Amino acid sequence: MDQSDKIRPEKGGGINPAGLLAGSEGLVGQLYALARASQWRVSQGHFSAALERSARKRFADSTPAGEKLEEYLGALHLEDLALACACMQGCEPAWEYFVATYRGYLRAAAAAILRSSPGSANACELADSLFAELYGLADGRRGERSLFRYFHGRSSLKTWLRAVLAQRHVDTIRAGRRFDTLEDGDAQPSTREIPPEPQPLPLDPHRGRYIRLFSHALRVALEQLAPLDHQRLSLYYAEEQTLAAIGKRLGEHESSVSRNLDRVRRELRSAVEQKLRTGRAAVNGFAAESGLSDAEIALCFEYAGENTPLDLQKLFRRTEPHGPAAGSQEP
Repeated sequence: MDQSDKIRPEKGGGINPAGLLAGSEGLVGQLYALARASQWRVSQGHFSAALERSARKRFADSTPAGEKLEEYLGALHLEDLALACACMQGCEPAWEYFVATYRGYLRAAAAAILRSSPGSANACELADSLFAELYGLADGRRGERSLFRYFHGRSSLKTWLRAVLAQRHVDTIRAGRRFDTLEDGDAQPSTREIPPEPQPLPLDPHRGRYIRLFSHALRVALEQLAPLDHQRLSLYYAEEQTLAAIGKRLGEHESSVSRNLDRVRRELRSAVEQKLRTGRAAVNGFAAESGLSDAEIALCFEYAGENTPLDLQKLFRRTEPHGPAAGSQEP
């Protein structure tokens, strides 16, 4: 590898030599190419720093196995992450593309949050107010405080932007409530008792509902999996076994385990999306749930991808080991 291709620490965004990606220059190079980051003039060093931040956010203080880290990074929305890096660095072509691509979406999302038309003044104001913070001008320091530093690529950029927009709306409501409280206090300062500080509102008022619907849809979809597919997921996610260990237990080659896991994940995601889109009828005393829109389904996956306390041990039932399937062993 040419010296110019190696990851170097960079001011304000370099890789820690002892970081999670230390020694993974080859993988970073592949991801950098997949992200097409060079079109936005994002260096490989800055992109690897973004990957490092994302991995540290996901794995916290733990050190994942190499294949776990590689799988996580490979599942990121890499092109979105590259665009966010470029915008954070002030790349003008990237910003022109971002504004042209996402301004209409942000206004439509703001309209949905406010329950108004996309062209309404309130929707445009809410959406457009986000650009200063994304650009990093909210406190006068361009780039250093850009909201893009919180985008880690785990969801699509559209889903993340909608979540940020919802938070900004809730912050506005919260600030308005505090302002009203102060105004009331000014009217009768000598007789009013100061009320307790209002409790922070959730990021999205519907977040709890979306998590509940997602958990139910996932549980139903898991129950409908073929037993062997269910066991593959259980061994990998609940028991955290390696691909090699799973292959030995199921009598499959390691590459077959990887391909089968990819297939089952795709099928499971499709099944969950369909169940969320369809909704469910009233049963066992539970009210009927209407189906969700594509935007709401995207939020379900976004919130589930955060630090949502999904108990994998409960979601995956323990199964007895299957013997090697006839003809399943591959070279």
